[in-house]
Amino acid sequence: MIHTDLVRLATTGSVDDGKSTLIGRMLFDTKQIFQDQLAAIEAASRQRGGDRVDLALLTDGLRAEREQGITIDVAYRYFATPKRKFILADTPGHVQYTRNMVTGASTADIALVLADARNGILEQTRRHAFIASLLRVPHLVLCVNKMDLVDYSEDVYEKIVDEFRDFAARLDINDLRFVPVSALEGDNVVEPSLNMSWYDGSPLLKIMEDIHVASDRNLIDARFPIQYVIRPHTAEHHDYRGYAGQIASGVFRPGDEVIALPSGFTTRIVEIDTYDGAIDEAPTPMSVVMRLEDNIDLSRGDMLSRPHNQPMVGQDIDAIVVWMSESVRLRPGAKYAIKHTTRWARAMVTDLQYRFDVTTLHRDESATSLGLNEIGRVRIRTTAPLFFDEYRRNRETGSFILVEEGTNNTVGAGMIGGPAE
Repeated sequence: MIHTDLVRLATTGSVDDGKSTLIGRMLFDTKQIFQDQLAAIEAASRQRGGDRVDLALLTDGLRAEREQGITIDVAYRYFATPKRKFILADTPGHVQYTRNMVTGASTADIALVLADARNGILEQTRRHAFIASLLRVPHLVLCVNKMDLVDYSEDVYEKIVDEFRDFAARLDINDLRFVPVSALEGDNVVEPSLNMSWYDGSPLLKIMEDIHVASDRNLIDARFPIQYVIRPHTAEHHDYRGYAGQIASGVFRPGDEVIALPSGFTTRIVEIDTYDGAIDEAPTPMSVVMRLEDNIDLSRGDMLSRPHNQPMVGQDIDAIVVWMSESVRLRPGAKYAIKHTTRWARAMVTDLQYRFDVTTLHRDESATSLGLNEIGRVRIRTTAPLFFDEYRRNRETGSFILVEEGTNNTVGAGMIGGPAE
């Protein structure tokens, strides 16, 4: 049975559009806050001179965030309703923290893009929507927030919706929805708003509960990157050999024929084990241990797939890269470590094809480097073959990170666009 009741959300948008407040309101109105948490944020709100509870403090947990009133790092909160379980990622709105936003949105099923009703669609709103589309977040919801500050005007809302729809038409977005809200007052967040009778859609929580996410998972391309080889070496399990990892995509069953990459040997799955015992079916994203019919040579970084549905194998790839380093710039000729699924290799950037202007979506083909938070298309050559799919088809096997070897800092996140031509 494939469980679809866990949904990952990310709030995105410009500075002070109310992302943290929206999550705080959702937690508050659905009674997900413990009494001690409420007491703590009430006290913190009084210390800051506020005349009401600042719900943003539920997610802005760092001292610097509370002092400055901004979100710096990604904050995750667990949240549940009778229909679904959610993991909420509150991402920063400031340009200098775009890399944090990328981290928070990279695994999201739904991106909530906020816009302040007073300011409309800003450059950072466009940047975050563009990045969410690059990251292939399947569902985007534009939340026009702070409607209470524009007297709940339908005209203001419709103008912002039209502007965003025009911009989004140039992006690769599968599902786009709109909702007017006031996170501060609670309008259209959990309950329908009495102040916006002109809006005939659902409140945000119901939209989140009803969006169909099961079909977003790739259940066709069976991919199992090997994380660890298990050999207990005990008297009871002297002949046990299992391969542990998380299923990146597809579904595996005992009896399935599989091919081991890079060796090319074929075998069959004998048993699929979990902490709770053996199972008859293992869909993505389960973590399992597979036992095979033959003792073939497999180790960390290798992959199991179906013989007639294999990933691409190559050392030259084209990819979109979001640059995350403050200290170094991406330049052709630079060398890094690359981590793709469970496989590590060394890599060299052989070409920077262009840099995106995320506001106009223009491609600057004269660019010679990428700096912090800039996005470009590059060509990379690796020292060992990678087993990959295009990111638009498979987010798990189509993504990678670049690591600076001297410092071990993650300097770039990449989305594979296919084999290099």
